[in-house]
Amino acid sequence: MKWLACVVALALVQAVEKSPMNDLAERYVKLVLALGQHDADYVDAYYGPPEWRKEAETGKRTLEQIDTEAMALQKSLMAAAPPAGAEEIVRLRHTYLTRQIGALRIRVAMLTQRKFTFDEESKALYDAVAPTNDPAIFEQTVQELGKRLPGSGPVLERYDAFRSRFVIPRDRLDATFKAAIEGCRSRTLQHVKLPAGETFTVEYVTNKSWSGYNWYQGQYKSLIQVNTDLPIYVDRAIDLACHEGYPGHHVYNVLLEKNMVRDRGWVEFSVYPLFSPQSLIAEGTANFGIDVAFPSQDRLAFERSTIFPAAGLDPAGAAEYYEILALVDRLSYAGNEAARRYINGQLDAKGAAGWLERYGLYSSPRAAQRVRFIDQYRSYVINYNLGKDMVRRYVESKGGTPSDAAKRWQVFEQLLSSPRLPSGLVGG
Repeated sequence: MKWLACVVALALVQAVEKSPMNDLAERYVKLVLALGQHDADYVDAYYGPPEWRKEAETGKRTLEQIDTEAMALQKSLMAAAPPAGAEEIVRLRHTYLTRQIGALRIRVAMLTQRKFTFDEESKALYDAVAPTNDPAIFEQTVQELGKRLPGSGPVLERYDAFRSRFVIPRDRLDATFKAAIEGCRSRTLQHVKLPAGETFTVEYVTNKSWSGYNWYQGQYKSLIQVNTDLPIYVDRAIDLACHEGYPGHHVYNVLLEKNMVRDRGWVEFSVYPLFSPQSLIAEGTANFGIDVAFPSQDRLAFERSTIFPAAGLDPAGAAEYYEILALVDRLSYAGNEAARRYINGQLDAKGAAGWLERYGLYSSPRAAQRVRFIDQYRSYVINYNLGKDMVRRYVESKGGTPSDAAKRWQVFEQLLSSPRLPSGLVGG
């Protein structure tokens, strides 16, 4: 009955707000669902009319048919461009649909075996290209870490040994995550008003290429899965609780459902195609949201008072641990370079794993898992670090600097609640 109420409410809003864009949006949603029949990873979330999904399943279209219809939709969108003086959010909506349908056509091309370089693919799918970094830059950071870590063996071995002191015991994992979720949620609710009834559940899973995943289910509810294949370090509690939950993916999807789908009747936001520009915003805000909710000193205090005790770890080591992690974070883009070289055929899977170990300080099992992720999601990797950097620059350009927390949250929430996409962050 709750679903029926949602459908009725959506129908009422759409009846009030009649526009050609609503018809185009419906065509877009149905094309996304149709492509999902060929690509199991493509439709990340859908909570629109169930008959549309059923239609996609029973009337399965070929990739060629999908591309032909997508091309026709592109032409219709060009003809429906809003005037320059239109409300900004209306113009953003048009840009959003245009970019999203363009990415859909690229995904169709990939599924028909058309080859793209790493940068061509990321630009076409995610509306952005990650910078290229000289491995010598990463090597300098690795050497700097070597001076900070005890022992005399390889830096990776010493880093693994150091970090092994900060693994969350299995029997304390759920309690630690619950403490982290509560901390992230309480901080988010101080600044962001969320609709009544929003909630998520957490499951612990295995045999995945990712460490955590938010499956948004509509009705302001999410299922968050945490992969326990590998040891989970104490920093991942807040990272995952914020990234997947508050103020990350869960809040992002909740606000889109509330502000775009229910309030405006913009049905295109009831579906989330993973391989699209929307993902850079989703991942970028989820990662930047960690810093918004927990500026470094606040985080350290919360780790010492709450997270380390929940995990049964000595909080006296928290400051040193996060100093080391800050250095390791400078190696983030090494993962992009590994993916770029792997996808471009410059490295094989073994070579990509070795690159991650050498320049990213991934343990061997973690490097192997990351290569599996690249096999499955390819250039998607840019959305985490480049996305975070682009979102940070945008928020700060609007006055959301670290010295003005209230403004930071305000601009951040506005971004979460809008159709703005990556190219709109640059000089936005």
